[in-house]
Amino acid sequence: MIKGIRFYVFLSVLILLTSCGVNSNLMFKEPVKDEESVNSDSIPLTPAGEYTISVNDNLTFTLSTNDGAKIIEGIGGIGNFQNNQANRQALNPQGYLVRKDGKVELPVVGKVHVEGLTIEQCEDTLEYIFSEEYINPFVQVSVTNRRAIIFPGSGSTAKVVSLDNPNTTLMEVIAASGGIPDRGKANSIKILRKVENGERAIYRVDLSKIEGLKFADMVIQSNDYIYIDPRPELAKEIRDEIVPVFSLFSTVLVIFTAVMSLK
Repeated sequence: MIKGIRFYVFLSVLILLTSCGVNSNLMFKEPVKDEESVNSDSIPLTPAGEYTISVNDNLTFTLSTNDGAKIIEGIGGIGNFQNNQANRQALNPQGYLVRKDGKVELPVVGKVHVEGLTIEQCEDTLEYIFSEEYINPFVQVSVTNRRAIIFPGSGSTAKVVSLDNPNTTLMEVIAASGGIPDRGKANSIKILRKVENGERAIYRVDLSKIEGLKFADMVIQSNDYIYIDPRPELAKEIRDEIVPVFSLFSTVLVIFTAVMSLK
C-alpha cells in the first residue's frame, strides 16, 4: 500500500510540474542577464527621418486652389468639384488605400505610386499631377490609420491607439490607454519598433524616476508596440495551479484507499 501511495504522490507531482504555467500570460520576457540600463543615449526620442507612406496606409487629401477655394475635399469622406457641379461626386468614406503595388487610386487622376514617399513628397507629386487639370493646385495629404499597440501591465487590457498627431509622445499613448495600472512596472517599459529588414529593436524606458522624464516625450511611431512589464502574481498563479492538482490527488487517494480496503 505504501508503494501505491508513493506512486500516486509521484504522479501528482509530475502533473503539477507539467501543467504549471506560473505567469504564462506574460509577454516579451527576457533573460535577466539581457536587461540593460534604460538611461541610454541610444534611445531615439524623435524619428530618425520623416514618415514614409507604406502599403496598406489609408490616405485622405484635399485639393484647393492657392487662394484657398477647395476643389476636392477628401476629409470626412465627402468630396465635390466646386468648379463644375455636374461633376459632383462622393469620395471614398474610408479614405484611399495604398495597394500592394504601392499605388493609390484617386479621383480624376487615377492610380498614383506613393509608397516610399514622405507626406510632403506625396503632396508635391499630387500637385504636379493635378496641375494638368487645375491651375496652381494646392494639396494636403493625411495618413489616417497610423497607430500603436500598448499592453499596459497585462495582455488582456491591450489597446490600439490612433496616432492622429505625428508627434504623439509615449506619455500621451500611456494616458490614452488609461495610464500605468497597479500591476504595471513604471520602471520597465519596452518599445518594440520595426527597423531595417522588418526586425524590431527593443528600447527599454524607466518612467519611475524624475530622470526618466525625457523619455516621456519620446515620439511614438506607427506600428510601435509598447509593453509595460507587469509584476508577477506568484501567489495567485501558484494557488491556481496547485489547488486542482491536490484535488486530483485527494480524489485518487480516496479511490485507492477504498480499493485497497476491499482486498
